[in-house]
Amino acid sequence: MKSFFSIVFCTLAISACQPDAIDTQALITEPSYDASLSQSGQLVLVSTANSGIQLWDIDTGRQKYTWIHSESDNDAFDVAISANQMFAASLSRDSVALWSILNGSSLGWWSLPSTGQSVAVSNSGSLLIGLTDGSVMSLMPSVSTKTPSLIKFLGHSEKVNSVALSADGKLALTGSNDMQAILWRTTTGQPIHSWQFDNRVIKVSLNESGSLSFIGDSTKIAKIMDNLTGEQISQLKINRRKMNFSAARFSNHDTLLLTGTPAREVRVWDIKTGRSLANWQVQRTKHAKIKSAVVYSVANLDSNQIRTISSNGLVETWPVPVH
Repeated sequence: MKSFFSIVFCTLAISACQPDAIDTQALITEPSYDASLSQSGQLVLVSTANSGIQLWDIDTGRQKYTWIHSESDNDAFDVAISANQMFAASLSRDSVALWSILNGSSLGWWSLPSTGQSVAVSNSGSLLIGLTDGSVMSLMPSVSTKTPSLIKFLGHSEKVNSVALSADGKLALTGSNDMQAILWRTTTGQPIHSWQFDNRVIKVSLNESGSLSFIGDSTKIAKIMDNLTGEQISQLKINRRKMNFSAARFSNHDTLLLTGTPAREVRVWDIKTGRSLANWQVQRTKHAKIKSAVVYSVANLDSNQIRTISSNGLVETWPVPVH
């Protein structure tokens, strides 16, 4: 269980509130396409441009596995880790792969009927794949038959930008260019709730139990929804013209939301009020030609620390500002 932590409100400029990282690891130096931290922040899965898909144990600093998504150059642009740290998934434009974190074996590789856009994986190894034609594939691999069961969700009319699964794989949340976020059952494809926005939905996230949804659009509208009632819990209080999210994760027993942006920014939000409690920026690498960095993934550790991985190749562990 993750311990609770209190957070001091950060109302000054980012530079004045910037904490020093407790630990910084330069994980890779080559370009990367995506990375995902495990729920505990111990493992990180990175899709590199030239060295395949790498799984690292951050606590030991050791690389566990290297996986090759396809026979040609690595083209996996989206990766995911299950909440129980047993499965990993990688997605390219034309295929999806499932990997075992326990022994490093390949558990399956499947071609896609349309261009892939986003992937999620559950504790049982079931997969959710958002496609550019507006459909979503719910794949449930079978050990006995080696042929996965497939549910194809057709609730969206345009490209699906982001997908999320509850830890048990029973609930799916999908966000699309059709300005909808839809919560639905993966076993039947039956919609539970549909939330309409005024702009494209580009980032969604579920908590582990599937009781809460985070939905962010292409402007600055970001909401936290109660999945039982379908009602809004809060809207993030964003005091700028635009704010998009590249990472989002519920934490601290679902009292806080951690987010990352394509512009180096990390924030901690209060779920009930939507208030920003703290914010800072990940570091730039020395001699970096690109001054910004995409925050790929964010997670909080048991010891009241937050871990991030960004497109700069750095894994950083941060102290949470406390009273």
